Amino acid sequence: MGADPAALIADAQLDLALFDDPENTIAFAELGRFLELCAARTLCPHLGLLIGEHSGLQVLGVVGKLAACSKDLGSALRNIILYLHLHDRGAVPALILGGERAVFAYVIHESDALGTEIIYDAALLIACNTLRDLAGPGWEPVEVCLTRPPPARIGPYRHFYRAPVRFGAEQNAVVFDAGWLTHPLGGSDSSAQECLLREIDRLEAEGSGSLAAQLRRILFRLFISGSAQGETSLEYVSSLFALHRRTLNRRLQAEGTTFKALIDAARYDIARQLLRDTQLTTSDIAINLGYADVTAFCRAFRRWSGSSPAAWRKDIKPA
Repeated sequence: MGADPAALIADAQLDLALFDDPENTIAFAELGRFLELCAARTLCPHLGLLIGEHSGLQVLGVVGKLAACSKDLGSALRNIILYLHLHDRGAVPALILGGERAVFAYVIHESDALGTEIIYDAALLIACNTLRDLAGPGWEPVEVCLTRPPPARIGPYRHFYRAPVRFGAEQNAVVFDAGWLTHPLGGSDSSAQECLLREIDRLEAEGSGSLAAQLRRILFRLFISGSAQGETSLEYVSSLFALHRRTLNRRLQAEGTTFKALIDAARYDIARQLLRDTQLTTSDIAINLGYADVTAFCRAFRRWSGSSPAAWRKDIKPA
C-alpha cells in the first residue's frame, strides 16, 4: 500500500523481531497505536477490514482448534468466550440470546486504547469468518453492528462483511439466526477436545496471573453479557472459583485489593469504553453496569474520574 513496514514498526516503537513468530504478543494499547498509525500512513480508513479479510478460526491458535472440535456451534462459541483471553487480553466476547436472534459481541475493555474503530472492524470480520469456518458456507449473518458513526465510504463494509451493516449501534456485534447454535460441527472430536483442554490448562497455569487478574476478566465478561445483578455478587463469583467468599476475600487482600475495588475498576473501565466508543445514553450505561438508577452511576463516575459522565464524554470527543 506504499508504506514501508519496517519504518512503521519503528515509528510505533515496536521491535521488528516480534513479527518473526506469530506466537509473540504485544500489549493491546501498542496494537491500537500501531494500527492507527498504519491507517494514517496508508490513507486507508478501512484498514481493519483488510486485516480481517483472510483471518478466521486459524488465527485463534489452540482456542480455535478447541472450537473446531466442539459438538455444535453454540459449544464452540462458548469455548471461545471462555478461553479467548489466552489470545486477546484487551477485550472480551459475549454471546447474548434474544428470541430468534443470537448476538456475538466483542467489547474492548482497555479504556485508553487507540485505534479502536480499526480493531472493531477487524475483530467483527474475523468473527464472521470464524463462524463461517465453523458452521460451513450456509451460515450468514443477519447483520453486523458497529458503534462507530458511518464512514465516508460504506461500500467496503458491505463488501467484506457480506451482510447489512448498522452503524451507530449500541454494541459491536455479529447478529445471526439462533437456530445455528445447535448446528453440529463436522470436526467434532471429544478425544481431541480433551487433549486441547489439557494444553489450555497448562497455558492458563503459566499465564493466568493473579487471582485478581482472573477475577477481573470474569467481571468484564459478566457485565458485558448483561448478567443479572446477582451474578456479579461476591457469593456468585466465589462459587465460580469453588471458594468460600471469605477465602476469596482473604486471597484478594493478600494481593493488595478487595472484591469491591475490582467491581469498581471493572465498572469504571467499561463505563469509559462505552462513553468513548458508543452512542449509548448515560441511563443505558447505568443499566448495563447494574446500577439501580442513573444518579447512583453518575455519583460513582464522578468519584472515580472527578467529572460527570457527560463532561468526560465531551472532553474525550471534542466537537
